[in-house]
Amino acid sequence: MKDMITGKTKLTGLLGSPVEHSISPAMHNEAFRLLGLDYAYLAFDVTEDTFRKAVDGLTAIGAAGWNCTMPLKRLMHQRVDVLSDTALLTGSVNTVVNKDGVLYGDNTDGYGFMQSMADAGLRAAGKRLTVLGSGGAAASIIAQAALDGVYSIDIFSRPDSASTRLIAQEAELIRSKTACLLHLYDLQDHTQLARSLKDSYCLINASSVGMAPKTDACLIPDASMLHPDLAVGDVIYNPRTTALLHMAKERGCMVFNGLYMLLHQGAMAFRLWTGQDMPVGTIREKFFQ
Repeated sequence: MKDMITGKTKLTGLLGSPVEHSISPAMHNEAFRLLGLDYAYLAFDVTEDTFRKAVDGLTAIGAAGWNCTMPLKRLMHQRVDVLSDTALLTGSVNTVVNKDGVLYGDNTDGYGFMQSMADAGLRAAGKRLTVLGSGGAAASIIAQAALDGVYSIDIFSRPDSASTRLIAQEAELIRSKTACLLHLYDLQDHTQLARSLKDSYCLINASSVGMAPKTDACLIPDASMLHPDLAVGDVIYNPRTTALLHMAKERGCMVFNGLYMLLHQGAMAFRLWTGQDMPVGTIREKFFQ
């Protein structure tokens, strides 16, 4: 953001609930300032009940675009006019570009997570992954991992949830578009979970379990399921070390949280809105150390 709002300032922002904890406004506004771009990024607390009015309003006033987070990603997928290939595979949208009232939906979460894996020195192509969760973040990571050449993904979720039914449908689409092997299991099937983790390169918590304020929650019932050759990632960044990551550290695993996923998904969204590259190195030093 420039030093002053003008009559030409382009509006971007974050839709979701809750959003007051997000560092996205600080990150994007600093990137706008560094590049001298006349944009501003704000956080808007939008629930499922107020979703349609909020999107209609932003579209009508000509907002350049926006991000969306829980619980709106699947709703946004249904609302936009045009879907990217990644958004089509994931069934969820976290980034919208508004071009003269036509809404283009994309999903940068999976890209952000795979880049955060690369930052941690991990190369997932040809490897096996285990993913916990079936929501929008899980869907985007699974789709991007498959597109990036991951060999196999075991997905654990609650079988009676609506998101599990959706991800089962999306898994069929991903199978038809990639060579990745996808398997869905009941989260309570601890025998299968232990078997999957034994053969996995990386475990990914793509659920909200462990997020503040319920920071002691963890989907892994027994620390002995984790082994030192297993990398463990968590999409959560508040707290920076979740109960899962603490458990994994004690078992000798290499761990990483969702901070760099946030950075890289934001950088891709920034490029979609502005056509310019976010100064990632500077933003990383200021907000992600």
